[in-house]
Amino acid sequence: MLRVLCNEASQTATMEQKNNTVVNPTFKPSFFENVGIKLFRLVNGLVPWHKLPGFLGAINLGVLRVELRAYNLHDGYSTAAPQGTVSSDPVEDERYLGARNSDGKFNSLQLPRMGCTGMRFGRNFPRQYTPRPTDEELWTPNPRMLSERFMKRKEDGGFIPATTLNLLAAAWIQFQTHDWFNHERKGNYPARGFALCNIVQMLTQHNGQSDADFDIPLPPGDTWPHGKMLLHHTKPDATLDDSDIACPGYRNTNTSWWDGSQIYGSEESVTNTLRAKHPDGKLELTPDESGRPIFLPRDVDGNVRTGFADNWWVGMEMLHTLFALEHNALCDMFRKAYPGWTGDQIFDKARLVNCALMAKIHTVEWTPAILAHPALQIAMSANWWGLVGEKLTKLLGRISKSSETISGIPGSGVDQYGVPFSLTEEFVSVYRMHSLIPDNIAFFGVGEGGRHVSTVPVDQTLLANSRQLFLKSGGGLSFTDAFYSFGINYPGAITNFNYPNFLRNLSTPDGQVKDMGTVDILRDRERGVPRYCQFRRLLRLPVPKSFEELTGGNKALAKDLSDAYNGDIELVDALVGSHSEPLPKGFGFSETAFRVFILMASRRLKSDRFIAGQWNEETYTREGFRWVQNTGMKDVLGRHFPELNSVLSKSKNVFAPWNMLGESKKYDGVETTVPKK
Repeated sequence: MLRVLCNEASQTATMEQKNNTVVNPTFKPSFFENVGIKLFRLVNGLVPWHKLPGFLGAINLGVLRVELRAYNLHDGYSTAAPQGTVSSDPVEDERYLGARNSDGKFNSLQLPRMGCTGMRFGRNFPRQYTPRPTDEELWTPNPRMLSERFMKRKEDGGFIPATTLNLLAAAWIQFQTHDWFNHERKGNYPARGFALCNIVQMLTQHNGQSDADFDIPLPPGDTWPHGKMLLHHTKPDATLDDSDIACPGYRNTNTSWWDGSQIYGSEESVTNTLRAKHPDGKLELTPDESGRPIFLPRDVDGNVRTGFADNWWVGMEMLHTLFALEHNALCDMFRKAYPGWTGDQIFDKARLVNCALMAKIHTVEWTPAILAHPALQIAMSANWWGLVGEKLTKLLGRISKSSETISGIPGSGVDQYGVPFSLTEEFVSVYRMHSLIPDNIAFFGVGEGGRHVSTVPVDQTLLANSRQLFLKSGGGLSFTDAFYSFGINYPGAITNFNYPNFLRNLSTPDGQVKDMGTVDILRDRERGVPRYCQFRRLLRLPVPKSFEELTGGNKALAKDLSDAYNGDIELVDALVGSHSEPLPKGFGFSETAFRVFILMASRRLKSDRFIAGQWNEETYTREGFRWVQNTGMKDVLGRHFPELNSVLSKSKNVFAPWNMLGESKKYDGVETTVPKK
């Protein structure tokens, strides 16, 4: 029965793709928005948005976002019932009317479980186009073969740098995705927001999916050294509707909100264990060898205690530490301003401000760095400040009460566009950016004029080893040295042939050994993410008719892709195709992936009560609101590591390569990823 339903869904998708796939909108744009959509469709038939003048291109992007909201927001559930109601999930503690709940509940008071821990991922495409694959679809072409041919980084000199970014930008996006999503895996049963009967059902039947690991077939002559390559299945949610059989839903074990859950945890019980036991609402930090409370707490095995500690390496150590310090600085500010407050009151406001600050930094600093296009510089600033700009908004407040275009999304009013908020499977897919990680990191001493100290393979900074660099016995680096080093090292480019080799032979704490290139392809297929051409078709993008058109005229790559995919361009995986297409000027990743980004980047802000809704001094306090509005990543770094201020003062964007100190310019290591001047 399952196979029949899957085949029927797959055949329907194939028929639709041959008939120029039609998707009905989930909400209706206004008359003027529809006029703009039709006008720019005509314009883009002649000139793509990224070749228009910057301001006009930004307007074009705003119109594209409206169209994407209409056609590319779809719920992971067949009804809104799992989102809860005011009567089924009343706010029993009035604290959460003005504060975030670690479980993610009560962000929406109308749909209390929306976006909370344990809710399903949504989709950017209708579920009939995202069916569970058949065995043939899952393994064709062989994902390990594709990883070997299109992802493997050459051993000697194979690193392809992204020269407009620094390594801090790579660490930042992993830091953020750890806040947003984590799929439930076999043996992982978070029960937040669900009835006990559903949990029992999941434990006993798994929608017919066997609990056995994927035994990934290895192509002939493969050199995989571990005999077999096994991978746990993503665990489907319980069957709540017949549509879940052909197109299963998958649950997010993190909250979907921009709520700092990577630091604070996605459950209140976890959050409470991370708070220091004193009345000021601070996060627990332990002292370094000089006595400064700066290190994240560890368990008896040396593993970090934080909200989300998977995939841990020195980059996560640095950013988690930085924003734990920022939280504690906020607590000090609030204690001084409001001496009569309880620890909970201080903690809640500090978390609220810290989360909003991270959302702002991502919107107006990280994104313009990785998408360094004139239209994006305007559009991302407008997402936060509106077209009236930062200076006028700070001086006069919101010029328009409700227009996100004029005065930005924060404070413009919450809108779900007819679909309950969630992050989507396709959003997860386009954030597969393992290529950003280099093989080695060159470290430099700020107090020594930028002199080279050591070059460390990234795989020696994983898990419990992430702290060793900061101990006298392990290198004696300071966090100042580490941030400076990340500021002048390049990350990898998001393209073919650039996965770090240690991630293609990665031992994980659950006992598995993985090739992450293979895993990335397999996970997309397993979860029903459409292949590249259908992905573009469903976004109303033109679909390449040949491999050479896909690669922008790169004949050698086109031939390799054609050979690997047996000449069938419809089989090309979304990830491989996105890595193969030519990029718009200034872009760090593909336009195909960017279309999902246009939609979801603003949705995370627009759906959030604490950003689009209660964006005011009453919620944040006068002091907290000013902190968010007047603070950027430079300020955060300089506040906690003031030795960086002289370097940062000369850098326009913290996520672009920093100016180097004199001694750093002299370094010419064989394996360095440092920019050459």
